Amino acid sequence: MPEYFDLYDRELRPTGEKWERRETVPLPEGRFHYVVNILCINKDGKILITQRHPDKPYGGWWEVSGGSVVSGEKPLDGAVRELFEETGLKAEPSELRYFGQIIRERSGCVHNFYMYEGDFSEEDIVLQEGETVDFRLVTPKELEQMSDRLEFLDFSFNRLRAVFADIFFHHI
Repeated sequence: MPEYFDLYDRELRPTGEKWERRETVPLPEGRFHYVVNILCINKDGKILITQRHPDKPYGGWWEVSGGSVVSGEKPLDGAVRELFEETGLKAEPSELRYFGQIIRERSGCVHNFYMYEGDFSEEDIVLQEGETVDFRLVTPKELEQMSDRLEFLDFSFNRLRAVFADIFFHHI
């Protein structure tokens, strides 16, 4: 079943246009869609990361949960949905704290960043078939080392470190 995004202009005003997701077809010039990124931290201070399915773009790489906001959703709702779909963790919207936004002009992506601090363990994680194949709970230092070894998506790590620097990555 095709997945659709709502499109926004450069000022992030809805255009009323919808766009069918196609990995090889870029968004029209001057159009944007929302992408959510969720930094999940458990009570032990460990970060939940997942490994992308080998058949997906960037297959085999590690990342935090997230994905595109689908048509009709608000970014926060998309974050709640993506977190549940990819990990099985059911968070209420009020449990996700918004931390910031990065707009990528070239890709047309508006990345919203959220943090979920929850009481979860390895036993609570349920991976989404076809999307993720493994997970780990890692310290911030381990996450940095994975990025250095080119196991964790480096562009994703750089965005996380930029957005969560004052809150989390001062421990690295």
